[in-house]
Amino acid sequence: MATRDDAADLRDELTELRRALHREPEVGLDLPRTQEKILAALDGLPLEITTGTGLSSVTAVLRGGRPGPAVLLRADMDALPVQEDTGLDYSSRIAGRMHACGHDLHVAGLVGAARLLAARRGELAGDVVLMFQPGEEGMGGAKIMIEEGVLDAAGERVAAAYALHVFSTLLPQGMVVSRPGPMMAAMDEATVTIRGRGGHGSSPHAAKDPVPALGEMITALQTMVTRDLDVFDPAVVTVGSVHAGTAANVIPETAELKATIRSFSEDAHRKVRAGFERVVLGIAAAHGVTVDLDYDEQYPVTVNTPDEAEFALGTARDLFGGDRVFEVPRPVAGSEDFSFVLQRVPGAFVGLGACPPDRDLATAPMNHSPQAAYDDAVLPDAAALLTELAVRRLGES
Repeated sequence: MATRDDAADLRDELTELRRALHREPEVGLDLPRTQEKILAALDGLPLEITTGTGLSSVTAVLRGGRPGPAVLLRADMDALPVQEDTGLDYSSRIAGRMHACGHDLHVAGLVGAARLLAARRGELAGDVVLMFQPGEEGMGGAKIMIEEGVLDAAGERVAAAYALHVFSTLLPQGMVVSRPGPMMAAMDEATVTIRGRGGHGSSPHAAKDPVPALGEMITALQTMVTRDLDVFDPAVVTVGSVHAGTAANVIPETAELKATIRSFSEDAHRKVRAGFERVVLGIAAAHGVTVDLDYDEQYPVTVNTPDEAEFALGTARDLFGGDRVFEVPRPVAGSEDFSFVLQRVPGAFVGLGACPPDRDLATAPMNHSPQAAYDDAVLPDAAALLTELAVRRLGES
């Protein structure tokens, strides 16, 4: 297919861009060097480019040669606060920062799509909005870009939106996956501060020890999940951080736990939050201590529009063959702020296997690991798939 051939011609250029991004990762909403590299890569293309005010985003509109609706293609730009340990010759040069989730590949893939689409501008029956987004890793950058008008950047609300995400493990290189309905989990975070009364470890009766309450909360939260929620509509509660005390013989004034909470439906989301609050408040009351609970609903469930998911999978089959496309049977427990886009417009979130061929799929380090690595060989496929999704979706309208 011509699109794949043309994308293959961009391989060296996209690899160079991806590795330049990888060497200089930036975290959060303010990514000036990343933005600079994207603007340079798009320079000379027939695009209407704007940058964000509340974040260093890039929005580029490609006007098609014929009238029609608009579609959106998104790539997230930000890295993670992780110290890289891959040994690659293009490893991060910035201490404590790494593109451990593959967003550098997403950017390069979308730049490739921009080039391919610009060359097909006359064929497009409508416009394409290219969304380069900072702050996906817990900052809600997509929500900010929506507030700044990215969905209406072409002059009207986009008719559909698509995003692609690479995976460093589990999926064979070049495998495309998606599913109709829930694709990624909702993500909440909770911080529980238990307030007691400190004292000497030899006389707990003269204090109000927050530590036993902390321990009970950790185990009771797991029981709550298994008893409050339908096993076929599950949730995950993981307590990942626990702090209390400074010495063996001192009862501390306070204890703290932090948890991440994942769910896959609005009903499960509501139940797990209610159960979480009930457990920590009830145990605190039983122990005669008080609780400060900060429960932060961060990202909603990423829900693929059924028709758009089928369209994305069908497009991938046409491009790469049926043996490289797989409809996953259940959602992934990770979360995505592309969910905010899919709350407002139809669309689909698609996964792409990028595990290096010298690694075992079953044991390769996962996304976010300091050892996570991705194969640049998938960059032309990412560019080709994004391009065909836009071209075909506009052609259907």
